Amino acid sequence: MKNTSLKITSALLLASALAWVPAHAQQFKAGFVNTDRILRDSNMAKSAQTRLEQEFSRKEKEITTLANSLQTASERFEREATTLSESQRTQRQRTLLEQDRELQRKRREFQEDLNARKTEELSLVLERANAVVQQVAEREKYDVILQEAVYVNPVHDITDKVINALNASR
Repeated sequence: MKNTSLKITSALLLASALAWVPAHAQQFKAGFVNTDRILRDSNMAKSAQTRLEQEFSRKEKEITTLANSLQTASERFEREATTLSESQRTQRQRTLLEQDRELQRKRREFQEDLNARKTEELSLVLERANAVVQQVAEREKYDVILQEAVYVNPVHDITDKVINALNASR
C-alpha cells in the first residue's frame, strides 16, 4: 500500500514539474560534445598521434625485426630438427625459448610505454578541449554541456564548434 501511494505521489510531483517546464523551457539551453570525435578529428589530437607514431616507430620496427628473426630461426629449427643431435636440438630449443621470452618482454614493455604516452597526450588534448567547451558554453550561454548520452538530437551537438575553436586556438 505504501509503495502504491509513493508511486502516485511521485507521479503527481513529476506531472506538476512537467507542467512548469514549458513556461520556462526557453531559458534552459543544453549542448552535447562527442569526446571521441574531438580525440579523433581535432588538429591537436592528430598532432599528438603523429608525435606518438614518430616516437615509437623505431622501437616498433625493432620488435617486428626481432619477431621476424625468431620466426625464421624457428622455421629453420623445424626443418633441421631431425638432423640435429639431442644436445644440439635441446640447445636450439632453449635458445628459441629465451628469444621468445625476450620478444614477449619487449612487446609488453613497448605496449606499456605506448599506452602511458598515449594517456599523457590524450589527457592534454582533453584538458584543452574541456577549457574550450567551457568557453563555448559561457559565450553562448549554455546551462549544461553533456559528454555522454544514450541519444542526442543533432541540433544540440556542439562538437564541430568545439573542434573549430580548438583548432583555431593552436
